[in-house]
Amino acid sequence: MLKIILFGLAVVIAGILVYAATRPDTFRVERTTSIEAPPEKIFPLIDDLRSGEQWSPYYRKDPAMRGTYSGPASGVGATFDFAGNKDVGSGRVSITGSSPHGKVTMRLQMFKPFAADNVVEFTLVPKGQATDVTWAMQGRQPYVAKVMCLFFDMDKMVGTDFAAGLASLKALAEA
Repeated sequence: MLKIILFGLAVVIAGILVYAATRPDTFRVERTTSIEAPPEKIFPLIDDLRSGEQWSPYYRKDPAMRGTYSGPASGVGATFDFAGNKDVGSGRVSITGSSPHGKVTMRLQMFKPFAADNVVEFTLVPKGQATDVTWAMQGRQPYVAKVMCLFFDMDKMVGTDFAAGLASLKALAEA
């Protein structure tokens, strides 16, 4: 009887591992909101990493998060090295592209709780008196992440943070 249970368990585990191997090698998470402000007012709040302290959800997850800014105050080369609690982790975010009033591209390197190297994009699209702002992240999804994503919905977890951050950015820009 024990052999049958162990064999059944092995078949289930093998099935999960095989299924995970069929999952995509990349991921993308994004959220969009409409902000009643022109791109000129919103862009500096994204292009200056220090402004994130006012609206980023990760500062709320760990108010004691430590960080060091380096490089220029804003734009390409601006960098923020951070270390926080288990909800924030530790890593580095660097601005790699900055198109005034249109798009900010960043490289997010996570060191803890697990290593990752992703691209983050903020895109601003004017819509009359408002601006649609999209916060997106994409990157490679190694095999271990594919297995983890079978049990944890990364789009929901990270997307919830993005939605909260965009809501705070909206409140700040519309004030």
